[in-house]
Amino acid sequence: MDVSEILQGLNERQREAVTHPARAMRVIAGAGSGKTRVLVQRMQWLMAVNGVSPYGLLALTFTNKAAREMGERVRALLGKEARGLHISTFHRLGLDILQKEHLAAGLRRNFTVFDARDGATLVKELSKQEDEAMVRQLQAQISAYKNANISAAAAKTLAQDEAQVLAAHIYHHYDQRLRAYNAVDFDDLIALPLALLREHEAVRERWQHRVRYLLVDEYQDTNDCQYALLQLLAGAGAAFTAVGDDDQSIYAWRGARPE
Repeated sequence: MDVSEILQGLNERQREAVTHPARAMRVIAGAGSGKTRVLVQRMQWLMAVNGVSPYGLLALTFTNKAAREMGERVRALLGKEARGLHISTFHRLGLDILQKEHLAAGLRRNFTVFDARDGATLVKELSKQEDEAMVRQLQAQISAYKNANISAAAAKTLAQDEAQVLAAHIYHHYDQRLRAYNAVDFDDLIALPLALLREHEAVRERWQHRVRYLLVDEYQDTNDCQYALLQLLAGAGAAFTAVGDDDQSIYAWRGARPE
């Protein structure tokens, strides 16, 4: 394809982002400025000009809807060239990693993913709490620990009040029970792949070799776990494009840290 065709319809700053030669790039872009378009055409540029295989490109975003929309735009633009491109949410990627690396993760094949209701039932059982508000508070605290990449052991040392002491205690038994059930919860879809990449060199090298270039939309919404996972996937090569706008960060309640 003539590379000039890739740049059609882009303004000067969008062209700069699409064609930038640096392996690592952060793009600050406000609402309505064409962030997704830049990511899609950056993928096309990387394949056409830099020779990156579509199988080595990984595009990540935060909601299933956003991932579907990006996939539709990529397929509309690239057609058959889009085959092999992996476009998903962080949690879908984490699920893929765990499904392929379940043995290293200490899971059996066909493990179960607990939804919020399943998790609440387990927290209620372990805490012996009948107060639904307290159960939700405990569940939210456990989720916050996982999203901040804080282990159950560390949570016990960090607890500052009775509620946190109880949450840390339940957290330990909650994870034990999940593994006994051959199950993970939604937060584990990031936390467990992160632990895998950190602790298993062979797994880390396998995924770093597979992911040749990362593209991340709505980068301002990453939490500590997601950020650490991106670092390990990118590795020393640091081949990534991150697009976002710290003024649009809306997920602080689930641990997002735009800084």
